[in-house]
Amino acid sequence: MLLTNAQIVSLHDGASYGLIRDGAIALRGQTIAWVGEADTVPELYRDDTRHDLGGRLVTPALIDCHTHMVFGGNRAAEFEQRLNGASYEEVARAGGGIVSTVKATRAASEEALLQDALTRVDAMVAEGVSLLEVKSGYGLDQETELKMLRVARKIAQERRIDVRTSFLGAHAVPPEYANDPDGYIDDVCIPALRAAHAEGLVDAVDGFCEGIAFDTAQIARVFDVAVELGLPVKLHAEQLSNIGGTQLAARYGALSADHVEYATDADARALAAAGTLAVVLPGAFYTLRETQVPPIQAFREHGVPMALATDCNPGSSPLASLLLTMNMACTLFRMTPLEALLGVTTHAAMALGLSDRGRIAPDMRADLCVWDVSHPAELSYRIGFNPLHQRIFKGVL
Repeated sequence: MLLTNAQIVSLHDGASYGLIRDGAIALRGQTIAWVGEADTVPELYRDDTRHDLGGRLVTPALIDCHTHMVFGGNRAAEFEQRLNGASYEEVARAGGGIVSTVKATRAASEEALLQDALTRVDAMVAEGVSLLEVKSGYGLDQETELKMLRVARKIAQERRIDVRTSFLGAHAVPPEYANDPDGYIDDVCIPALRAAHAEGLVDAVDGFCEGIAFDTAQIARVFDVAVELGLPVKLHAEQLSNIGGTQLAARYGALSADHVEYATDADARALAAAGTLAVVLPGAFYTLRETQVPPIQAFREHGVPMALATDCNPGSSPLASLLLTMNMACTLFRMTPLEALLGVTTHAAMALGLSDRGRIAPDMRADLCVWDVSHPAELSYRIGFNPLHQRIFKGVL
């Protein structure tokens, strides 16, 4: 198939839109074979079945590289508590927060978790998302952690979307280990990781390095097992304070350090040296009414690629719109529309360790979005408006 009459946002160099005003894209199966100006289509592709895009804008399909998509229940009551003055940390220490979702997730069946997750997945697919990262972390026992990962795998069987899974057993300390986080890491988290890996359920290993969760030494024990199993790591770091998570992520050559509101210039230099991305999550910043902004300028100055994600979860970021996330990043963090678009395409793919998507170029996956907009900045500019005209997944309209 040959896509014609398109304004192509190729993002080919990672530093510009790479806009081709009157472009064409040749597809071969699931792969892009050629991209360029319409009047330079090679003879090899000129007789292909043509699909006229009507002058619309084409970008790589969107990628959400940080979600907690599978969970039971909701935390609307805690949302109300925070509006009445309680902090996120106070709610968590009183038995709410992640632990309250753990109770609901343990009680839910795989089918119930799947059907609930699909309602959110459908909203993302409707906005052009083709790849979704899904974390465990609301089980905090071996049975439920594996249940969540199985559900995450099933999403890709039920919908035309790719899913990458992250084991997040080190998300919080469950009530039964309230005074023994080290015991939880040794008795539950690491055995669950080994079991999940043995079932082929894990693509990466994550952790929550924070005062209300786990310290760097505890996370390092989990990461050591990930290294042993040949799994890449990533880390929730410096969201509410700075306890060294970003530096830990850099030492392990993590794919990404996520949240990073309290990261410093030295942290940015460490990420740059390690080749670790910063994943910016404005949904949690917005929902928790935080005031500490990630060091965006330091990331720019030190050449740290910035990915962008919804952090979709029932507590701190009940957000299922990547388009709204782009607007938030620009408005709250002063990221540019180009940075936001790179953050949900090229850099989001990098944050998942993938190099075969996120740009429009030969040999890349033919995952594309066709938009009813005239300029790529419109994708970040509009609020509550979905201009998706058509999604192309694995070369199929």
